Amino acid sequence: MAERDMPTMRSRRLGNELRRLRMEAGLKVTDVAEILECGQPKISQIENGKRGIRQLDLTMLLNAFGVEDEGYRAGLKRLAREVHKVDWWTSEGPLLHDALRDFLTLEVDSDVLRTYEPTLIPGLLQTEGQMRAIFDTGHLAHRADALVEARLRRREILLNPTEFDLRVVIDLHAIQRLQGGRDLVVEQLEHLLREMERPNVTVQLLPYDAAVRPAQYVPFCLFTLRGEPASDVVWLEHLTGGSLLEQRKDVQVYARAWNELTAAAMTPSRSRQYLQDVIKETRT
Repeated sequence: MAERDMPTMRSRRLGNELRRLRMEAGLKVTDVAEILECGQPKISQIENGKRGIRQLDLTMLLNAFGVEDEGYRAGLKRLAREVHKVDWWTSEGPLLHDALRDFLTLEVDSDVLRTYEPTLIPGLLQTEGQMRAIFDTGHLAHRADALVEARLRRREILLNPTEFDLRVVIDLHAIQRLQGGRDLVVEQLEHLLREMERPNVTVQLLPYDAAVRPAQYVPFCLFTLRGEPASDVVWLEHLTGGSLLEQRKDVQVYARAWNELTAAAMTPSRSRQYLQDVIKETRT
C-alpha cells in the first residue's frame, strides 16, 4: 500500500497510540524529531496516520517513551508492519466507502466481536436474500451488488472458530421486522439457527419485556483487537458513515451496556427454541 493511500484505520490507530505515549512521556514533537534525526513534519505525519514507521525507528521511540512491556511493544510492532497490509477489499475502489473499509479492518484485526442490534439481523448472520432486500432499495441501491458481495465474503471470518468469536444480542423487534415474504423470512431464521450451531457464534434474543429499556441502547459493535495486551474499541454506525470510540471511559460505558443486555436477554438455548417456534408459526 502506497503512502498516498493513507491514512488507514491501522495507521491512525498506530499514530494515535504513539502520540499518547509521547505526551505521557512529556516529550514534544521536536524532541521526537531529534531522536529520529528527522524533520517535524515526518513525526506529525506518523502521528496523524499519514505514513508508516520503520521498525528501527519504532524501537527507538518506544525506548525513548520508556515502554518496557515486551508484549505491548510486540503488539505495536506488529501493527506497524500491518499498516501497509493489502486486504481483499483494497481493490474494491469507490464501491466500498471509507467507513466500511475501516469497519472491515477492525473486524479482521479482532479476536472477538460483541454486537447489539435493535432492528436488524447482524450482517455476518444475514442470508443473501435478506441482504438484497435491505440493499436493493433506497440510497444504497446503486451499490447493492458490491455491498452484498462484501458482506458474503465477510462471513468467511466465522469459518475458523479458534481465531474469531461472534457474540450477538438481537432485539425481538429485529425478528419481527425481517424483510421480504414468508419464504425469505423462514430462510433467514433457519440460517440463523444453523449459524448458532457454530462453536464461535453466540446469539441471544432480547425479549420485549426485558429488564432493560432497549430504547436506551443504540446499535453498537464492541471489538476486542488482537494484541498484547488486547484492547477494546467501540464502533457506532450512523447515516453518513461510522465513528470509532477508543477512550477507556467511552468503551467502559458500552462494556457495561453489553453486560446489561446479555443479562436481560434469553439464554442461547431459549433463543433457539424461540426461533424454532417462530418458524413453525410463519409456515402455518
